[in-house]
Amino acid sequence: MDDRYLAYKILSKIEYDKAYSNIAVDTVLNSNEAASAPFVCAIVYGVIERKITLDYILSQYLTQPLRKLNPQVLTVLRMGVYQIKYMEKVPDSAAVNESVKLIKKVKCSFASGLVNSVLRKVCANDVSFPQTNNVCADLSVRYSCPESLVKSYIDDYGVYDAEEFLKASLGAPPVILRVNTLKTDSDSLIKMLADEGVVAEKTELENALVLKNTGSVSKTKCYSNGLFHVQDTASQICIKELNPQPGETVFDMCASPGGKSFTASQYMKNSGTVYSFDLYEHRVKLISDGAKRLGITNIKGAVQDSVEFNSSLPLADRILCDVPCSGTGVIRRKPEIRYKDFAFIDKLCDLQYNIISCAAKYLKHGGTLVYSTCSLNKRENSEICNRFLCENSSFKKVELSGENGYLTLMPHKNGTDGFFIAKFIKD
Repeated sequence: MDDRYLAYKILSKIEYDKAYSNIAVDTVLNSNEAASAPFVCAIVYGVIERKITLDYILSQYLTQPLRKLNPQVLTVLRMGVYQIKYMEKVPDSAAVNESVKLIKKVKCSFASGLVNSVLRKVCANDVSFPQTNNVCADLSVRYSCPESLVKSYIDDYGVYDAEEFLKASLGAPPVILRVNTLKTDSDSLIKMLADEGVVAEKTELENALVLKNTGSVSKTKCYSNGLFHVQDTASQICIKELNPQPGETVFDMCASPGGKSFTASQYMKNSGTVYSFDLYEHRVKLISDGAKRLGITNIKGAVQDSVEFNSSLPLADRILCDVPCSGTGVIRRKPEIRYKDFAFIDKLCDLQYNIISCAAKYLKHGGTLVYSTCSLNKRENSEICNRFLCENSSFKKVELSGENGYLTLMPHKNGTDGFFIAKFIKD
């Protein structure tokens, strides 16, 4: 089946059926194995990521507001503009001609003249971004991020870091592997991956490898044999701060799909016990399946509401609260997050605080508690932690190398996802 048509189908599912991008991509590509997955993914994620910018470009060549366009026509136009402006290997002529073919294929032949005319004008003109006194509006168009979210980044980190973060959040993010130290080491894994045509290199963080050609690593023998799992450097740093030791009891309060539990188990040399909790049975199964592939036997997956204390559980030496969050630090991996309505953050903050408060009850004296999110919203991060310290005098903050003793990671500063880490010790 035509790759552009597959990309169109996926984008329609995401835009109009509100499907998750990764699920929509996997579903369509798995049923069309002949497709060029990298090309399809490049269009899909590129269009989602740059939707505001693409619409701004289109608006300069349309006589009617975008909201009045037929949805199918708008999707095809966005795809065409993305190919013209952001896919260097696609000739402009191919982007235009294939878009005209596509609009006919989706039974919108009436718009073929419009598609042809608009895209030819896009080819003939450079993009001119607005430069006004409204910084939020200007950055919104340039980096395809809603003004409200741009304002949130600026309020929390200032204009410079907000813009650098947005800039670093465009384009394909690096794929990072965590070496399964229960089965191999970095040098050996690099060689075995190379034998399968996958180039991996060491990073500054021990046992973290970055891929230099990002084919589907889940189809390699190394993956099937459980020699690694995919995990961004930020999450690996989070477990490094937790620093679980062999023989200990560790709780991962919101564990699915299990990556941090797996890394913790490797630190513990597969001894002791990692209790990996999630609210739903099917998500606990994801953890169990992943542990089985990696040869990990010290993980106990269990359905558990992390805001309700369970007196039947033992006390823990170390607890990770990687809580549900808005995800504003990972828009480079999940581009549709940027278009969310963040009005739910108030309720989310209540949930986050309740999780860390409940977790604290399980911790042994002298134990370590790590709180983390993949959000950059300070209400979900430092404000939660400051409140926790005020209301729990038996806990002391461990000073990390960041603002006010908390660690905030960003792609333009640390080469990682946007991530927040706080560390506490119970007296």
